[in-house]
Amino acid sequence: MVRSSGSVGANYREANDSVSRKDFEFRICRKEAKESHFWLLAFECNNELETTRNELIQEALELTRIFGVMVKKFDAKKS
Repeated sequence: MVRSSGSVGANYREANDSVSRKDFEFRICRKEAKESHFWLLAFECNNELETTRNELIQEALELTRIFGVMVKKFDAKKS
């Protein structure tokens, strides 16, 4: 979980700093966000943490969608 969620931020930063291959980096960001979503669903937690877990699940889904749109924009520019 820590690796995949940390990788989202690291790859996003790398994509923003790069001149080329942004589409590749955003694809990795999307992949890592999807993996984070998976691990959050797999975790069981007590009632105290359930609200936080659900918020993180929602955020992982939103990041997956955002990076998906970014990848589509880069794919459209290539065509």
